[in-house]
Amino acid sequence: MDQRLLVERAKRGDHEAFAELVDASVVRLDAAARLILRDTELARDAVQEGYLRAWRHLPGLRDPERFDAWLHRLIVHACIDAIRHRRHRAIEVELTPIDHPSLIDAAASVADRELVDSVLRKLDPEWRAVVVLHYYLGLPLRDVAATLDVPVGTVKSRLHRSLSAMRIAITVDDLGTGSAAPGEQFA
Repeated sequence: MDQRLLVERAKRGDHEAFAELVDASVVRLDAAARLILRDTELARDAVQEGYLRAWRHLPGLRDPERFDAWLHRLIVHACIDAIRHRRHRAIEVELTPIDHPSLIDAAASVADRELVDSVLRKLDPEWRAVVVLHYYLGLPLRDVAATLDVPVGTVKSRLHRSLSAMRIAITVDDLGTGSAAPGEQFA
């Protein structure tokens, strides 16, 4: 069914239409939340909170065509709120790919995933959100900016700095000089 019609029905209080909208996006948004928050349970709570916010504020959505971007924004803000409330909690998460590419060398893939996971863990949550939205969800920078409610220039700057910090961390790891201190973040 057409997403615009589902949004219009959901705006009028149709629970089934809203459930269809949620089903279409829950896997990708849960994966994004896990990457941002680094904690599976906390991510599930943030996604649920984001969907609750969406249901409560759906009647105020002016442009049903922008539902996906609006929902991404709500989920990301729920993740950032969760981070603020649990600032000092130690967090671990298993990285799973959103798309399931064919794996030629499973061992190398696991090693690469662990390396990316450890480097992402060191990024400030706002920087990590930009990387996740752009590279894992495939959003163009303009949509990332709209989702995070920041200027495109800020998104470009955060992405550039994130990638630079990630390159440095990977280089340090490859050289065998050890990594940054546990819990150290790049920001």
